[in-house]
Amino acid sequence: MTLMKTILCEKPGTLSNGSAPFPTKKAGHIRVAIRAIGICGTDYHIMEGLHPFLQYPRVMGHELSGIALDPSSNGEIAEGDLVVVNPYVTCGTCHACRIGKPNCCMSISVLGVHGDGGMCDQISVPEGNLYPATGLSARDAAMVEFLAIGAHAVSRSHIQPGTKALIVGAGPIGIGTALFASLTGAEITLRDTSQQRLDRACAIVTGSKGVLVNDANADLPEDGFETVFDATGNINAMNVAINDLAHGGTLVFVGVVKGELRIDDPEFHKRETTLMGSRNALRADFDKVMSHMRAGDVPVDLLNTHEGSFDNGVEQLTSWLHDREEIVKAVLHVR
Repeated sequence: MTLMKTILCEKPGTLSNGSAPFPTKKAGHIRVAIRAIGICGTDYHIMEGLHPFLQYPRVMGHELSGIALDPSSNGEIAEGDLVVVNPYVTCGTCHACRIGKPNCCMSISVLGVHGDGGMCDQISVPEGNLYPATGLSARDAAMVEFLAIGAHAVSRSHIQPGTKALIVGAGPIGIGTALFASLTGAEITLRDTSQQRLDRACAIVTGSKGVLVNDANADLPEDGFETVFDATGNINAMNVAINDLAHGGTLVFVGVVKGELRIDDPEFHKRETTLMGSRNALRADFDKVMSHMRAGDVPVDLLNTHEGSFDNGVEQLTSWLHDREEIVKAVLHVR
């Protein structure tokens, strides 16, 4: 039997080159030859043993693009098309799925987390989890998923042109949130505890068309921000995020953390706060990201700070794990 190559996280701190059978044809699924893999904070957490819901060994990888090896039944995807993989495999029958929110499916399974992912030559996924990436490169298509998370948070918030919005956390998800908030015409301010991350994020967001971004050293609005997005995944930051919110404003938690949130109730009530969680992304968010990429609104070259080869993936991932302060988005090219 011919086997394909994989990158396997055997246990925390241990990566190895592995092998597995190639996927076979399956009704309702499409096989995809992986071409590019974006590396996410989740992957680093898995390597470090910090992911709370993961069993080892695991083939990681959920930010994926590749070539469809089978056509879709609805004719949307032809054999040979470049596709973006939506890694959120859903049940289709629970309450969330029935009301059009499969991104928070009650039994969601994320590729590379709850099951093996795309750090391999080929995968097989439900055909509804593949979207045509017409006009994009494989590299850019592999960056769609993480940007879609920010785009979804912005869509949830219903911000309007001219809205004063604060994004706390200048990592990749915060940058994506800031980009798509800015594309609505909102006035953006970024905050981060690292001046290096903050400076880099401001430079990236201002690299998109017609965007003016402030950093947290700038003058802050006296009445607070109409919308605050927290993308830190830090419970201490999340607990005090309301303090920056204007009365009548909306607080959106994009980052997630294990633990209990403790928000001061008088502060919550006197603002008549709208509090939202934002999880994953919908097809509309993936499509929005790709549309803006095609239009040149997303500074993809600034986002993609590091690149490497899948063949040297174990060494590259180990290096990137210890060099994260310098990285926005790293991408492994399969071929």
